[in-house]
Amino acid sequence: MKVIVDRDLCIGCALCTVLADGVFEMDDDKAKPKRKIGMSRTNNLKAAKEAEKSCPVGAISVAVQ
Repeated sequence: MKVIVDRDLCIGCALCTVLADGVFEMDDDKAKPKRKIGMSRTNNLKAAKEAEKSCPVGAISVAVQ
């Protein structure tokens, strides 16, 4: 899984960290993917995809590799 957050678009609402705390974290009031993604890959993929759909500004991209 490859997760990208466009930090120029991110408004720092932190919704992604609520929906997928194993995938995202906040840094300087902006979201970023965690360096090491925890939990199981299946759970993280589902949560990351939900965060991607829910991001109010479309700053998140999730791709399966």
